[in-house]
Amino acid sequence: MKRIHVIVDGYVQKVGFREHVRKEIFGTGITGYVRNLDAGEVEIVAEGREDLLRDLVRGIDIIRYPIEVTSCNITWQEATGEFPKFTIIRGDVQEELFERMDSVVTIMHETLEVSKSTQDLQYQTLDKQDKMLHKQDQMIDKQDQMPEIKKEIRDETASPPKESCSNLSEEKYEIRREIASIKAALVRAGIEF
Repeated sequence: MKRIHVIVDGYVQKVGFREHVRKEIFGTGITGYVRNLDAGEVEIVAEGREDLLRDLVRGIDIIRYPIEVTSCNITWQEATGEFPKFTIIRGDVQEELFERMDSVVTIMHETLEVSKSTQDLQYQTLDKQDKMLHKQDQMIDKQDQMPEIKKEIRDETASPPKESCSNLSEEKYEIRREIASIKAALVRAGIEF
């Protein structure tokens, strides 16, 4: 078990930072406290497993609106076991009320951002669905045309057009005449077959 004493500076007061710290240690078994200092800094004293304390340090060193941590001064010590749980030490009631209101504004801001992102995704999804429906309509139109196309093909292949038959007959006659003239030329040349 280890103990860390951390002084955090930056935009860390009246922006919900202490609640963020509490969220980071939630369910880890880390004990200690977090509180605002008069100089605008936040003090954290935490005891627990060293790996969990290192995770805590990574989790609180953030720049995410409205919190902006500019420095974390960390001192490692041996744990004393004096804390039964992790608490937020609160100050003057009026000051705390204003900080809570700032936290609410932050949550509302985050909710609005998530809502905007969700709305954008919904519009993208609807656009894709519209495109898919348009393609389905095109496919249905083609399927509707298939019986007509099949009928045309069947009609064309079932009986060749009369003009095609007469053309074939003429070509057949022409070929027979040429073969006959070739045979006659061969006989005159003395070639028998």
